[in-house]
Amino acid sequence: MNKVKKGSIYAQSWSKLKKDKAAMLGLFAIVIAIFISILGGNIRPDSSPYANDGMPAIARLETGSIVTILKVKKNKEVKQANFLSQLFFGGQEPTHNSVPIVDYRFKNDEIIVSLFSSNSMTNQIERYDLTDVCFAIDKQKKEPFVIGDEIVSYTTFKQELKSISIEELQNKIETENIVSKTFWLGTDVQGRDLLSRTMAGTIVSLSVGLISVIISLVIGVVLGALAGYYRGRVDDFIMWLINIVWSIPTLLLIISVTLLLGKGFTTVFFAVGLTMWVELARVVRGQILSIREKEYIEAGKALGFSNYRIITRHIFPNIIGSIIVISASNFAAAILIEAGLSFLGIGSQIPMVSWGTMIEQHKSFITHPDMAYLALIPGISIIFLVFAFMLLGNGLRDSFDTRVD
Repeated sequence: MNKVKKGSIYAQSWSKLKKDKAAMLGLFAIVIAIFISILGGNIRPDSSPYANDGMPAIARLETGSIVTILKVKKNKEVKQANFLSQLFFGGQEPTHNSVPIVDYRFKNDEIIVSLFSSNSMTNQIERYDLTDVCFAIDKQKKEPFVIGDEIVSYTTFKQELKSISIEELQNKIETENIVSKTFWLGTDVQGRDLLSRTMAGTIVSLSVGLISVIISLVIGVVLGALAGYYRGRVDDFIMWLINIVWSIPTLLLIISVTLLLGKGFTTVFFAVGLTMWVELARVVRGQILSIREKEYIEAGKALGFSNYRIITRHIFPNIIGSIIVISASNFAAAILIEAGLSFLGIGSQIPMVSWGTMIEQHKSFITHPDMAYLALIPGISIIFLVFAFMLLGNGLRDSFDTRVD
C-alpha cells in the first residue's frame, strides 16, 4: 500500500521544492536580488539616488580600479537621509563633490591637488581653500579669512562664526576628506560606479515584474474563472476577447500601449501587465471547466453554496499550483520585456537606471575587448535573474504536480 502523505498541498509542495537543488539555487538568487532592491542605497557603494553620482574624469575605468578621491564639501545644507529613506529607489544626496586626484600637498590655508584624468596624459592642478573642503560655508555673508599664520575663521550657513587652526584642517582633510575608492566593476561612460548602477537596476526589473504579474493575475484569474465557471455567452465573449489580444504580437501591443500612455516607469508595468493576462486566463478557464464537473462541486451547489464561495474555497485552491507556475514564467518574461523597452528608449527614463538602458548606452563598446564589460555586465545580470525565475518556475511545476513522487 502507498503511504498516505500528511499535511496540506502547500506543505507537500514545499517539501518537494526543497529537494530540487536547481530550484532552490534559483530561489536563493531571487532572494539576494530582493534584498539588494529593498536595501537600496544602504548597501550600494554609490548611495546616491539611482547611483547617479558620476565623475567624468574617471570614465570607463577598468574593473578593480582604485582612485584617490578628494571630498569637497558642498556649499549648501544637505539633509541627511535615514535608513528608511534610502530603501528601494531612495538614497543619500551626496554632501560632498568628489574630485579624483593623483597627488596633493598643503600650502598655508590651501590644498593643491593634481587632478586625475583617464583621457589625458597631463594632470591639471587645482587649488582649494581648506575651509571649502571641510565645511559648508556661506560665502555670500562672509569670506573665510586667516587670522595670523595658523588660525582660519569662517561663517557657516547658520550664521555662526567659527575658527580652527590650519593644522587641524590639514589633519581633518587627510583623515576624512581624502579617501581611496575601489570600482570593482569599473565605471561607465559618465564616470559612474558600474557595480552600483547594476545593483540599482535590480530594483526596476523586480518592480516591473512584480507589479506586472499582480495586474495580470487580477485580470487573468477573474476573466478565466468567469469564463470557465459560467460558460455560455460569458465564456464566448471572454474567449473572443482573449483571441483578439492573443492574435496581436505581444511586443507590438506593449509598444502601442506605452506610446498611448506615454513613456516612463509606471507605464511599463501597466503595459506589460495588460498584455500578460491572456495565457493565465486560458489556463484558469481550462482548469475550472474540468473541476466544475467534479462531485464535490455539485455537492456544494446542492447545499446552496454561493458561486463566489464555490470558486474561491473549492475551485481556486485546486488551481493555485498552475497559477504560481505561470506567474513565475510571466515574471521572467516581464524582466526581459522591460529591458527591451528600455533599450529602445521607451521604458524607464533618466535618471532612473535600468539594465536595458545601460546596455543601450554602451552597445558601441561590445566589439571592444577591453570595454565590452560595460554592456556585458547588465546583460549577464538579466540572464541570471531570468534564469533564476525559470529554474524556480520549473521547480514549482514539479512540486505542485501530484503525479511526481
